[in-house]
Amino acid sequence: MMKAAKLPRVIPVFPLPGALLFPRARLPLHIFEPRYLQMVEDCMATPERLIGMVQPITESRLSAIGCAGRLTAFSEMEDGRYMITLTGISRFRIGAEVNGFAPYRSFEVSWDSFAADLGRAEHDPALDRAAFMALLRRYFDNVGFETDWDSLHGADDELLINSLSMLAPFDPEDKQALLEAPSLSTRRETLVTLMEFALHGGTNEEMM
Repeated sequence: MMKAAKLPRVIPVFPLPGALLFPRARLPLHIFEPRYLQMVEDCMATPERLIGMVQPITESRLSAIGCAGRLTAFSEMEDGRYMITLTGISRFRIGAEVNGFAPYRSFEVSWDSFAADLGRAEHDPALDRAAFMALLRRYFDNVGFETDWDSLHGADDELLINSLSMLAPFDPEDKQALLEAPSLSTRRETLVTLMEFALHGGTNEEMM
């Protein structure tokens, strides 16, 4: 487990709409753009091997909060593309952009508000698993998702809620709300609201 004192103050960021990472979760990525191929190569040369996943707002503006992952798996394809896996370490707040010669963007970041991310897995004591799974089944049927229900039933609270937050086809704004939830219980409540809203045929404009 990485200690707060070991977290760097400047990290490269990968803005990818709809791609969420949470502490202790794993995110597989297919890297093919030249600038991000360079980012991966530079990342592997650092002791921390961290990349920050961030939701873009526009082409130039990024969301204020992202999550950094440690590069824990890497393979190179015959055509030069990379398949990597990031394991979530901690969320961060974006600060000033650091200008340099790299083709990708790097930022000063603050980890101060997210000390709990470096601790043990969270639990959701208010989770009614039977009701939650029933809602989830209705939602998956509605969006045409298939899953391994036995694995979901056996997953611990954090793995269940965070994995669903990462995989569900919500809009980037909704994904960001899930990422910024201050606790696992709040994230689960947000997830329930989003699924119920989708089942009732709501739109983002109505939600706002």
